[in-house]
Amino acid sequence: MASSQEPPFDAVLLLSFGGPEGPDDVLPFLENVTRGRGIPRERLDAVAAQYMLFGGVSPINAECRSLLSALETELAANGPRLPVYWGNRNWAPYLSDTVAAMARDGVQRAVAVATSAYSSYSACRQYLEDIDRARLAFGETAPRIEKIGPYWNHSGFVQTMIENTNSAIGALAAATGDHADFALVFTAHSLPLPMAESCDYVAQLTEASRLVAQAAAPQATWDLVFQSRSGPPSRPWLEPDVRDHLRALGKRGVRRVVVVPIGFVADHMEVVFDLDTDARQVAESLGITMTRAACVGSAPRFVAGLRDLIAAHMEGRVAPRLGARTVRPGPCPPMCCPASPRP
Repeated sequence: MASSQEPPFDAVLLLSFGGPEGPDDVLPFLENVTRGRGIPRERLDAVAAQYMLFGGVSPINAECRSLLSALETELAANGPRLPVYWGNRNWAPYLSDTVAAMARDGVQRAVAVATSAYSSYSACRQYLEDIDRARLAFGETAPRIEKIGPYWNHSGFVQTMIENTNSAIGALAAATGDHADFALVFTAHSLPLPMAESCDYVAQLTEASRLVAQAAAPQATWDLVFQSRSGPPSRPWLEPDVRDHLRALGKRGVRRVVVVPIGFVADHMEVVFDLDTDARQVAESLGITMTRAACVGSAPRFVAGLRDLIAAHMEGRVAPRLGARTVRPGPCPPMCCPASPRP
C-alpha cells in the first residue's frame, strides 16, 4: 500500500521488445537490437532475410496492440480503472517517447508489465534499465514506474498454456488420425551460460514446463530445449537446440511431436520463423508430424491474470502462485539478473 508521501498509481505501462513493421524498418531495427555488440553486417543481412520472408513485418507489435486493447477492456470492466500506455525497447513506440507522453498527461506513478514472464537479464533487469534511461532522458518530472516481477507461475499464464497445449495435442490427433504416443517439447530462447547461471531462468522454465505437462499430458514424455541462439559458436549457450532435439527424437523413432513455446508470451519472429518455419522443416525432413501450441498472447485468462498482478502490486500484496516452492516465486531481489560480460 502506498505511503502518504507517495502519489497514487494512475497508469499502467506495457513494456515490450518491439519489431519492424515493414521492409524499410528491418535493418534499422536490427541495428537497434545489436548496437554496441559488434555484430558483423553479413549476420544482420542474414537475419534480415528471415524477416523478409514475412514481408519485413514482425508479429510482435500487432500482438502488443491486441494485448493493449484486451488489457484496457479488462481494467475498465474489473478495475483498477487506469489508462494503459505502451513502450518498446527497440522500435516505435519507443519507451522514451511513451514516458514523455505519460509525463505530459500528468501521470505520476505507474505499474509496468513486460511481455516477458521469466527472470533473465534481457527479460527482466534490462527493462528496469530501460525505464531508468527513459526517465532520466525526460528529467525530474518523469513519472515513477514500478515493474512487476516475473509471472511465469501465475495461474493466468500457466492455465492458458495448459489450454493451448491441449489444443495442440488435439490438432496432432486430428492430423494423424489417432491418439498414439507423442513427445512434448517445451522451448525457450537460449541464453549465454554465464547469463543463465546468474538468474533463475532455467529453474523457472523447468517448473513451468512441469506444471503444463502434468496437467495437459501426464503420460507423455517431455523435455525442455532451447532455440534462437546467436553469437559465435565458441561461446557456450543453453542447449540442446530444438532442431538437434528433433533429430535425436527422430533417431529414437518418435514420429509425433507437440512443441510448446513456454518461454514466450507472444509470437515473436523467434516463434514464427525459428519454430514454425525452421524447426518444422527439420521435423518434416525426419518424417515427424509436429504441431505447435499457441503463446498466451491476449487470451482472456492470461489478461485477467495480468489484471490480478497489477491490482496485487497496487495493493501491496503478493498474487497467488503455482508450483514448487523450491523455485523462488518473486519479487526479484535487488540487482537481479545481471548481464553476462561480453567477450
